[in-house]
Amino acid sequence: MMNRRQALATTLLSGAALSLITQNRAPAAGPTPGAPVPSGPFTVPPLAYAYDALEPFIDAETMQLHHDKHHTAYVTKLNEALAGDGKIYAGKSIEELLTSLSSMPEALQKTIRNQGGGHYNHTLFWQMLKKDGGAPSEALSTAIHQSFGSIEDFWKKFAEAATKQFGSGWAWLVVGADKKLAVVSTPNQNSPISDQQTELLGLDVWEHAYYLKYRNKRADYIAAFPKIVNWDFVNSRFAKATT
Repeated sequence: MMNRRQALATTLLSGAALSLITQNRAPAAGPTPGAPVPSGPFTVPPLAYAYDALEPFIDAETMQLHHDKHHTAYVTKLNEALAGDGKIYAGKSIEELLTSLSSMPEALQKTIRNQGGGHYNHTLFWQMLKKDGGAPSEALSTAIHQSFGSIEDFWKKFAEAATKQFGSGWAWLVVGADKKLAVVSTPNQNSPISDQQTELLGLDVWEHAYYLKYRNKRADYIAAFPKIVNWDFVNSRFAKATT
């Protein structure tokens, strides 16, 4: 039978053990609070969903690293550029920056295209993702059939663009200046907006977007993408681009 001192020691040890378990327990899933806020005019928008919201198609660890680390790095370097050689452009929106590249010094063009493009592309990408995300609107569905023949043919063309993009880059469904749909790919962080195209849907095929889960099987990652498209967001962008 324990005396009073032994009982107190046992209680303290149990409490300490419980504290350690609590400290090491994985945090419950919930909407991400966003990455650390870089200093400057641009910030990383928080995700509207939990890191694990797209599983099993995109895993939570990939989403956290992709959003909190990679996107933050683009924004940090973009802000640094706008505080230095690009300070005369610091008041412009990201869209204004990416559509006025030709007016910038060559070295700054490269930085804005890469870092600004990385920020812009990813800001769109997070909003394009949603599990059970609906379907194309009647207007968009009609346009897809007119441009590609069918939804299935569109996805084949999109997958081909994503697969054949050599190295890092993106595959996109865009609306051109002629209001017609097209599938294009861009290298690195180049953005279709710089070519007067409106991005409706994009897939990041940089390795950091899929390698933890899919390893070198880019084709499997591409095949999973149609299951996590936020069609409400895509439909909205299509309506704005064609009216």
